[in-house]
Amino acid sequence: MLKGAEFLAKVGLTSQIIKTALAAAISWFLATSLLQDEYPFFAPLAAVLTVQVTVVDSLEKASHRLIGIILGVVLSMLIGHWFNISAYSIFFVILIGMALTNALRMNPQIVSQVGVSSLLVLAFGHSHGYATGRIIETMVGSVVAIAINALIVPRNAIPDVEQAIVQLSQKAATTLHYLSLMLKDEVKTAQHGKPIVDELVAQTEKSIQVLRLAEQSLKYNPFLVHKRTRLGRLSIGIRHMEHITVQIRGIRRGLADLRSAGSFKAEYPQIEGLASAIAATSVCIPVFGQILAEPSVSQMTELQNNMKQARKMQTACLADLKEVTSLTVLRDMGSILTDLSRILAEVER
Repeated sequence: MLKGAEFLAKVGLTSQIIKTALAAAISWFLATSLLQDEYPFFAPLAAVLTVQVTVVDSLEKASHRLIGIILGVVLSMLIGHWFNISAYSIFFVILIGMALTNALRMNPQIVSQVGVSSLLVLAFGHSHGYATGRIIETMVGSVVAIAINALIVPRNAIPDVEQAIVQLSQKAATTLHYLSLMLKDEVKTAQHGKPIVDELVAQTEKSIQVLRLAEQSLKYNPFLVHKRTRLGRLSIGIRHMEHITVQIRGIRRGLADLRSAGSFKAEYPQIEGLASAIAATSVCIPVFGQILAEPSVSQMTELQNNMKQARKMQTACLADLKEVTSLTVLRDMGSILTDLSRILAEVER
């Protein structure tokens, strides 16, 4: 079955396209049956435009379309009562309708829909009862689209969030390890590692966006209610990863301040120990990400051992601070060690 779905996707037949075509066909059938209309074009049209990636998006699209149609119909019928169809009446009905909705700060989709609806009703509504039928057809198409989007192969975005967490944890670990190499002068970097940390910040924001899309995909979806607990836990995990990103940014700033003090190696000759403590802390992060995505006893044991080693190294660095006499170096070292300790506190939770 999975291979069949992959084949269909390769030839362009995604679940979204299939659901859209099915919604259009059912809308046409219902509209012709209920309304006794031989050509209910706007029922399938509404279905095509309403089927979105998530149920929330479909509801939003349907509401915008219905509001725009109703406003356009009312306005067109008022103006059409006094004017026949002409270039002047088309100009004024579209101008007034779109300007009014824009002044009321309505959604741009509503604004454009008012223009389309008012034009069509002005042209056909008064002689064929077009106005009322257009509203009903649109309601039929929208309801069918929302129902199909919710009931048939509802999109589960949980795997996307799990993958985002794993990738973010790996990026955070790589960034922190890079900072340890920078401290030992094993890599040369401009701006004291700021570009690579900025990449981590950007990926963190991307992961938060993936989480928000997943939350939307589960909203108003009766078949994925059981996934909300899992998504809630993943949300907490991404929040921890966001905190870790903040700590890594703080470590980079601390290292930049430390390196700007030319005598910091003389004040703190155990610089290799600090670099090792940073590297040992970085090893904990990807294991934490894997546990969030797919927990296992072996990974929990590995994380505990890694944390124990990292704490041991951090404690040794803290003990060495008693030999530092420069208040500036002491401040920067304390800041770095505090952020390292906070990273361990985040993964421990």
